[in-house]
Amino acid sequence: MKQNFESRLQNDKDSLEQDFINYLRYHLGRELTSDVDYKMRALILVIRARLVDNWRQTWASYHKAQPKRGYYLSMEFLIGRTLGNNLLNLGLEEDVAEALQELGQDLEAIEAVESDAGLGNGGLGRLAACFIDSCATLQLPVMGYGLRYEYGMFRQLIQNGFQVEEPDHWLAFGSYPWELKRAEYTRTVRFGGYCRDYVNPETGVHIVHWEDAEEVLAVPFDVPIPGYKNQTVNTLRLWHAKAQESFKLNAFNAGSYFEAVAAKNEAENITMVLYPNDSSESGKELRLRQQYFLVSASLQDVLANWERFNEGYETFAENNVFQLNDTHPSLAVAELMRLLIDEKRLPWDEAWKIVTATMAYTNHTLLPEALETWPGALMWRLLPRPMQIIEEINRRFLAKVAMKWPGDVERQQRLSIIGGHGEVRMAHLAIVGSFSVNGVAALHSELLKDGLFNDFYQLWPEKFNNKTNGVTPRRWMAAANPGLRALLDEVLGEQWVTDLSRLSQLEGYLDDPVFRQTWRDIKLENKQRLAALIERETGVRVSSNALFDVQVKRIHEYKRQLLNALHVIHLYARIKRGDTANWVDRVVVFGGKAAPGYHMAKKIIKLINNIARVVNGDPEVGNRLKVVFIPNYSVSAMEVIAPGTDLSEQVSTAGKEASGTGNMKFMMNGAVTIGTLDGANVEIREEVGEENFFLFGLHADEVQQLVPHYNPQDYIDRDSDLQAVMHLLESGHFNQHEYGLFDDLIAGVKAYADPWVTLADFRSYVDVQEQAAQAFADVEGWTTLSILNTARSGKFSTDRTMQDYNNDIWQLQAVEVS
Repeated sequence: MKQNFESRLQNDKDSLEQDFINYLRYHLGRELTSDVDYKMRALILVIRARLVDNWRQTWASYHKAQPKRGYYLSMEFLIGRTLGNNLLNLGLEEDVAEALQELGQDLEAIEAVESDAGLGNGGLGRLAACFIDSCATLQLPVMGYGLRYEYGMFRQLIQNGFQVEEPDHWLAFGSYPWELKRAEYTRTVRFGGYCRDYVNPETGVHIVHWEDAEEVLAVPFDVPIPGYKNQTVNTLRLWHAKAQESFKLNAFNAGSYFEAVAAKNEAENITMVLYPNDSSESGKELRLRQQYFLVSASLQDVLANWERFNEGYETFAENNVFQLNDTHPSLAVAELMRLLIDEKRLPWDEAWKIVTATMAYTNHTLLPEALETWPGALMWRLLPRPMQIIEEINRRFLAKVAMKWPGDVERQQRLSIIGGHGEVRMAHLAIVGSFSVNGVAALHSELLKDGLFNDFYQLWPEKFNNKTNGVTPRRWMAAANPGLRALLDEVLGEQWVTDLSRLSQLEGYLDDPVFRQTWRDIKLENKQRLAALIERETGVRVSSNALFDVQVKRIHEYKRQLLNALHVIHLYARIKRGDTANWVDRVVVFGGKAAPGYHMAKKIIKLINNIARVVNGDPEVGNRLKVVFIPNYSVSAMEVIAPGTDLSEQVSTAGKEASGTGNMKFMMNGAVTIGTLDGANVEIREEVGEENFFLFGLHADEVQQLVPHYNPQDYIDRDSDLQAVMHLLESGHFNQHEYGLFDDLIAGVKAYADPWVTLADFRSYVDVQEQAAQAFADVEGWTTLSILNTARSGKFSTDRTMQDYNNDIWQLQAVEVS
């Protein structure tokens, strides 16, 4: 009897139930009484099997249509837990929950034990995860390329108020249950060695051989990325570094075991840990290895796939586009040139035409110090051939600059890819080698053109554009906020999940008392979930009736967690002096990680925790004010935090934040923003209306004008509240047994050279905070604010962002999968 290989797995409750038992028993060797970790893995295998059906069909549809393809290159994909999201996108939540219930199992308990995938750090990686989710939902043929880190950045513990890092071994089981190893697509990446030039005697063509290089295998592991109920499953391909099988075999046989193993470990260290600390030379080298490993393996993969169906490269640029997520994959410019001229034997001009027609660069920072540079000596030692190519790209580029601005040597120096000390400026390489350069918020993109990249903008104004960030409503509303999802389904229909513009219809319910009460009930339930998380993680019990004032994001001086902390001290000082008329109880929530080598950021964490210890331990304060720092901030934590937040803190120094995406997650879930005119805050305020946004602080141009004459003492001298705050800090009230602990923070905030002008914004911040508190006390008024924030957040869906990328940059055609 002929077997039907096209049969598909069934999604009814009984089939799901039986498959769960089968995977648990026959694949994992366990029973229903086993540990919940095994049940989680069994359930993932059940769902993955169903994704594979759609995955195969997606590849078949792409093969048949042969569409233009997009490739998203990113060092981070912070995808978080995946089980709940995939159940949502497949439409299987209810059937799976019922199947498990019949077996005496709880879906929520099983979902809770899945680890957050350690593939990213913060906003950059979460954005990439949202992007690929939206691409699949829009049925765009886009493939993500990243690295399969064995350890995430780190797991954050708080000990005596200090951040302590411990390894985040998220792959402790040895594999990620969602992935499929695709060893047949293994690529080889080279490092070190030297270059030998010669001329082909028959053709006279100059050829360069990269010789005596160390070779590392890049083994791909594919993760399915399903669209929302549309049968499309795109691919996130993650590269794992593996030593050549013949690693120093002669040395091993000769008895030099440690030499053999050292070579193997060095090769495989490339994908051992996310973002090694690059404060040391060895850390810098490892990070550079990671970046080149990503782009070389990925580009080889794309070219190999192209050659399966095409001869030659005449139409390659018409059918492929690469999006570089920040400067980390900028080496793709040089590597694609190397592959085309050294391995495919294309002439330089023809190869360069292909590169500059296929590369697009997204910038994520306005801080000059955050733009990556690599020492020339390190580049020559580790990547001699790509470095040769970069120098030739730069030589030809500077010739064009000299032609545009004859004799302007200073401009040539500013624009050069190679800096004055021989360092390679990765953002410059990305801009020179790309046809599109975009910022990630309207203000950010304008500041790039006017400031950071002004010379490039004058040379190529047509390259520059804006693509305001977004977040996926599947993860950040439908999955994270089930109560709100049910309400929106009822009043808007389920289509809102893929068409967030429908949220505007909520304004029609502003005067409906039943709707408003339901809205408040949902928010209270979400706040109770957050309160339970706070107590579980910090031991602090908080009231769900208080104003939940939340700032969770990477700890950095420009994000100004310190300004928030100063306001907390101000509130504490008010309570202690009895200034509590019209008081509104408040829970101030902080969360976020500081880079291991970032001394000041780690000191800010310590200060926040010390303030929390004093405030929470003072019986005179009671429930009027609670302060908590949630350790090990993550995607799964944010899925509880965002729906439970009342006031969203977006207080970065104006002109410093590129966009932000946490601000969008909070807004969608009905939080009200207190913030500066920075990043995407500008557009959030435009969408929600200035009367529904708590604005404070200097504008970006005002910050620029102030910095040269900034004198923090002036602000202290004329503000008694700020004097009281500084007195408590300087007297050691929050570090009574840790003498001088916060002297560097105090000196920094009082320094003329403080680029974040923290004290200049203190008065405005305190005043607006009081306005926010009084607005929260007006229950009906705050309900209106909350509903309007959700109703007017439709612009900030990554579905819109991806459509903008596609319309203006990629120009891909959607491919329907049947």
